[in-house]
Amino acid sequence: MILDKFRLDGKVAVVTGSNTGLGQGICRAFVEAGAKVAGVSRRPSDETAKMCGKNFYNIIADLGSLDCVNQIIEKTVEKFGRADILVNNAGIIKRNDSIDFTEEEWDAVLNVNLKTVFFLSQAAAKKFIEQGGGGKIINIASMLSYQGGIRVPSYTASKSAVKGITMSLCNEWAKYGINVNAIAPGYMATKNTEQLRKDGERNADILARIPAERWGVPEDLEGAAVFLASAASDYVNGFTLAVDGGWLGR
Repeated sequence: MILDKFRLDGKVAVVTGSNTGLGQGICRAFVEAGAKVAGVSRRPSDETAKMCGKNFYNIIADLGSLDCVNQIIEKTVEKFGRADILVNNAGIIKRNDSIDFTEEEWDAVLNVNLKTVFFLSQAAAKKFIEQGGGGKIINIASMLSYQGGIRVPSYTASKSAVKGITMSLCNEWAKYGINVNAIAPGYMATKNTEQLRKDGERNADILARIPAERWGVPEDLEGAAVFLASAASDYVNGFTLAVDGGWLGR
């Protein structure tokens, strides 16, 4: 049955940024689809744990440093016996005029949004190859993988690069049965966009551009995440799927 291909029974996923927003929603969706989930967060993901129950395991880690990368995969395997799926969801944003943007602001964003994404993907891919049977890597990109944005130069750079390395890693790892894809969320009601939503003028401008006439919510991303993590997407590779309420089509 076709719906069986969307099931994640017996799979183990690592999801970064698991304590809130999009990451929390993805964790819940994966567990509902049958997976066990190791959620990675800088602070305890207590609320996510309550949603997901015994099939959720929280790993506390600071993704601004590479020190935790191998430990994340090792702890997941120690807890659940294997790793099959990685979702690179965690990300940060710094807002400042480009003329005033600092090296500290630049490095903080690139370290979390790109450097750790690459090296955690590398660690996961090594484990997938060691286990055999392939694996799934899902990177969370952005509308700013396609557009320039305003006052977020490091975020735009990082998310453009995420789209690029998604294609690059697909080219190298598809032969191992590893699918590397990305999701580009549209304007989502999360902590990262709280400042924009509170700005009446910017909020109105954004809503006027979205054909769906609303901000997205974490639930809007769950179906795409389950699809890309499941056998239903086995021949989808190197692609960035926009979940944007029609923003890019306007």
